[in-house]
Amino acid sequence: MWSMNNAYWKDVVRFFVLIALQVLLLDHVNMGGYINPALYVFFILLLPFETPGWLLLLSSFFLGLSVDLFSNSTGLNAAASVFMAYLRPWVIRRAGAPADYEGNLKPGIADMGLRWFFLYSLILIMAHQLIIALLDAFSFHEIGMIALRLIFSTLLTLALVLITEFIFMRQRK
Repeated sequence: MWSMNNAYWKDVVRFFVLIALQVLLLDHVNMGGYINPALYVFFILLLPFETPGWLLLLSSFFLGLSVDLFSNSTGLNAAASVFMAYLRPWVIRRAGAPADYEGNLKPGIADMGLRWFFLYSLILIMAHQLIIALLDAFSFHEIGMIALRLIFSTLLTLALVLITEFIFMRQRK
């Protein structure tokens, strides 16, 4: 019982810490106006496999909405986070998560391996950044800039996620 509560509280703390990091630090990192790291998506990536779909979507919505409220970004992050959460079960199945995994495996490098976590994170982060770029531009007239923003923001966010995962991976073991 305590381990379940302990894991639950770690997720709650991670939720608030990532929002704080995003709005207090990373939202002020704006490279050329097009590269915006979104480390807060790390919360969605690390939720347990057995998280119910409704809870995944709801927590992702509140995560994105929280970032939007502090960033004054009119729902971009909420929409992108919900889209990412919606795709997550499909990506997990396609990335090759074990069908009959025990309830103690987590979607991280320690349990699933670097290759799996890299592919899983890359796909979901790219989907998240695509929605942000498209909704922000709201036009295909600047498709070149949308593509550049998508590539660079995805790569920077993925690098931050991988670094953070490596830093905190041992603490979760």
